[in-house]
Amino acid sequence: MGKPYRPKDHYFQKAKQEGLRARSAFKVDELIKRFPMVKKGHVVLDLGAAPGGFLQILADAVGGAGQVIGVDIVAIRPFTQRHVRTAVLDVLADDFDAKLTALHDGVFDAVISDMAPKTSGIKATDEARSLRLAGKALELAEKRGRPGSSFVAKVFMGGDFEDFRDQVRALFEEVKVV
Repeated sequence: MGKPYRPKDHYFQKAKQEGLRARSAFKVDELIKRFPMVKKGHVVLDLGAAPGGFLQILADAVGGAGQVIGVDIVAIRPFTQRHVRTAVLDVLADDFDAKLTALHDGVFDAVISDMAPKTSGIKATDEARSLRLAGKALELAEKRGRPGSSFVAKVFMGGDFEDFRDQVRALFEEVKVV
């Protein structure tokens, strides 16, 4: 049995001390340090962006010449940086693509998804819902990603994970599970 989840652990405390909106900011910070997929001047889409921890790290990574668009089904407290824009959008809604295009009509250098479903406690159901969200993120990366762009998605492993990884491999030269 694993360690019990402690919502106010070391990373929670560290995030609070550093002025970060969420402990999850450390995840994206580590990823972009290990795999330099986000650079100054890039345009990045952050899916499942609330409360904005990823956005804080991404905003610094792309700088003022770049742009970060964060969307979530819940509101995100506004940012002072003009190169960070947010919107309340449901990626599974029929009008999502049109609303995203209204926010940003161009391509993205990276699509990063930290989306996760509300868990039901039923493993197979939760895995399927996670893969559905990751699949939508992958679809966006395929349609709106610049050639050579990057894609990151959080996925509950199990079920059809291998099929999803094969879909990612068909679209991207290098695939890593972290």
